Amino acid sequence: MKSYMSVVANILNKKKPETILDTPSGSGWLLSLLSYDPEIDGIDLFEEKPKGYRNFFKEDLDNGISDTLLKYDAIVSCEGIEHIGNPTLFLETAKKHLNIGGTIIITTPNVWYPAAKIQYLLRGFFPSFPCLVGKINRGTHMHITPWSFAQLFLYLRLSGYTDIRLYDTSDKKPKHFFERIFGFPQKMYCRNKFKKAKSKEEKNFWKMSGSNQSIFGRRLVVSASSDSQA
Repeated sequence: MKSYMSVVANILNKKKPETILDTPSGSGWLLSLLSYDPEIDGIDLFEEKPKGYRNFFKEDLDNGISDTLLKYDAIVSCEGIEHIGNPTLFLETAKKHLNIGGTIIITTPNVWYPAAKIQYLLRGFFPSFPCLVGKINRGTHMHITPWSFAQLFLYLRLSGYTDIRLYDTSDKKPKHFFERIFGFPQKMYCRNKFKKAKSKEEKNFWKMSGSNQSIFGRRLVVSASSDSQA
């Protein structure tokens, strides 16, 4: 089991939302890790309806979440947003399908860790985001949109979400000793910005941005709240 999976399951097991939309739902692993019995629907362009799911829809998330779907207490998007060419549309339509006070949980590869930056410097492409020329086809498993915590925070706020949180995974951080050296200036930069922050939101942002998970982690697990309807 990948480290982000247990983190997502722990968030849901603590909050216990009664209704969940899993998008993309993949094999349906999410339901198997929950300690309670919610009503869960799935969306996936490539997979079939997972066992135990109430409803299932084959949709391209580049078009956002269809208006025909219900509203949910939680929407989970694991390893999906990096495949989406229009993340703002996805996040905005997801918010429309969240009940007031509902939660969205997103996981995605992180491109802020030092080894990723070094590869980008040398090749011009982040790890797991290769040049796709000759392989570019809509509706395929392409990684096309790289994310850092700062970028994901920005898109969530632009889409109207609040209470944005970054969660730790169990992976070693940093993975390599040299990353501690290369990541140090960024940690100092974030720490200095935290000290100068004038609002609670700014302080929380710089604290999370300067965390080991944000700077050294290979994966982002982020939640946000929909405290009102669009």
